[in-house]
Amino acid sequence: MSRKQAELKLDEQQKPKEEWGNGLEFLFSCISLSVGLGNIWRFPYIAFQNGGGTFVIPYLIALLVIGRPVYYLEISLGQFRGGGVLRAFDLAPLLKGVAAGQVLATGASITYYSSIMALTLRFLLASFSAELPWSSCRPSWGSDCHDGSSANASGKMSPAQLYFEREILHELPNLDDGVGVPNWQLVACLAVAWLIIGAVLIRGIKSSGKAAYFLGVFPYVVLVVLLLRAVTLPGAWSGIVYFFKPQWQELLNPLVWYAAVTQVFFSLAICFGTVITYASYNNFHRNVYNDIVIITTMDSCSSIIAGCITFGILGNLAKQTGITDIGSVVKGGTGLAFISYPEAIAKFEYVPQMFAVLFFLMLFVLGIGSTVGMGSCILRVIRDQFGKRAGPSWALAGALVALGFGVSIVYVTPGGQFIVNLIDFYGVSFTALILAIGELLAVAWFYGARRFCADIKFMMGIETGWYWRLCWAYITPGLMAAVLLYTLLNMEELTYKGVPYPRIANVFGYILAALGLLQLPGWAFYAYYKQRKNGSTFWERLCAASRPAESWAPATAQLPQQQ
Repeated sequence: MSRKQAELKLDEQQKPKEEWGNGLEFLFSCISLSVGLGNIWRFPYIAFQNGGGTFVIPYLIALLVIGRPVYYLEISLGQFRGGGVLRAFDLAPLLKGVAAGQVLATGASITYYSSIMALTLRFLLASFSAELPWSSCRPSWGSDCHDGSSANASGKMSPAQLYFEREILHELPNLDDGVGVPNWQLVACLAVAWLIIGAVLIRGIKSSGKAAYFLGVFPYVVLVVLLLRAVTLPGAWSGIVYFFKPQWQELLNPLVWYAAVTQVFFSLAICFGTVITYASYNNFHRNVYNDIVIITTMDSCSSIIAGCITFGILGNLAKQTGITDIGSVVKGGTGLAFISYPEAIAKFEYVPQMFAVLFFLMLFVLGIGSTVGMGSCILRVIRDQFGKRAGPSWALAGALVALGFGVSIVYVTPGGQFIVNLIDFYGVSFTALILAIGELLAVAWFYGARRFCADIKFMMGIETGWYWRLCWAYITPGLMAAVLLYTLLNMEELTYKGVPYPRIANVFGYILAALGLLQLPGWAFYAYYKQRKNGSTFWERLCAASRPAESWAPATAQLPQQQ
């Protein structure tokens, strides 16, 4: 067999069985993956926790020097390799633990994202009522409620906040007595959410690609409608000003930068393996440069729009309650979106039920886009590792659904939001930052930025500019390392709405973080051990384990056609 025939055979063996139908399917799938719950649900409450405008500036800076460069790197890496995230890290076996850690973080993310979908579905069903149940005070809430009609509402809560915390969550004040018993209504909604996720995963990439046209466009229509309503509420502009006006002294707070960097990960879905997985189904020679600009721009715009809606509503609540400090209007927390958005919808003069249905349907659709991407990443890694031994797609997706549903039940207990916050910090955000630094080191230093740029030229026929090279090799990992160092030096005890966690919860969080981070030394030792025949000294084996594995190869051996 000639070398060319061998290369073509390799090409056929590594080519994924599924591919996007066309470039637009890939573009809209990436938009539905990136513009998801991380923007509409997570961004507003993270911005609120970190001072509004104080957070927006670091977020935009992080988007430019971390978000875009890493997104370009991951799409290029996935498209070049044509495999899941573990296979992509064949370029630096010594750091393959980065990929394994990212898969674990993705597994943690999909469990609590599904619980957010369950809350969304619960609100969606309630939206079909003759009167929105969070539009007015209930007698059972007593004197804790204000509906805007009282002249003195200081210290009271809105109907939307009380409905969410007392009627939907039945939220506990702390975890001293455990998390409580799961709410059967939320468990049923959770089951429906996982069944839909499983159904999309079983049908595969081509099915989700067709759905992406709707998943990527519909949310923007609803967001624009909500934005127009939010900015016309009395007092809204004071909230929007708070969202954009920074407290300059707080920009030196490393925890704000930590929140901004990790939010970029969630907004763009980078450093979790999902972008690499989606790119692996792409046409090998597709020029993705314009796609990256479009996706990252739309992502940041959707986050800013969501922030304007949320803070506009908070400004309105501040005016109603007589509170001058926007940051004190509500306690915040992971459920902020389920307070602020329903509050705005309830103030619609005409058919608020219709807008409520549209909004929560949009949020549910966003959840599908996010969770399907995560599930695809996990399933692709399993197929890459075990091939046909992994079983048929329906069985693999069914197993993921069953396991994910079982784990997610803890989030729909009265103490579930405490657990969401705990898992989000220890199991996802904290480990994602460390693993992201490892990803940049693997590509730009172990494999080499120059070699990676040569791969991009071979694949797409374009030169890589100095901006990308400098970010991959120096600026992006340097900024992330600085943020990580300052965060570790200034880390405080984790709280939820100002309530500390019991010691056992923090211990569980440390174990969860360790589980993800121990993948680094574990896989490094395995890579080193495999090189025992390739060197007699420690240094020789270490160097051998740092070089690309024998299995590392492009998804195709054919040069791009000349234009």
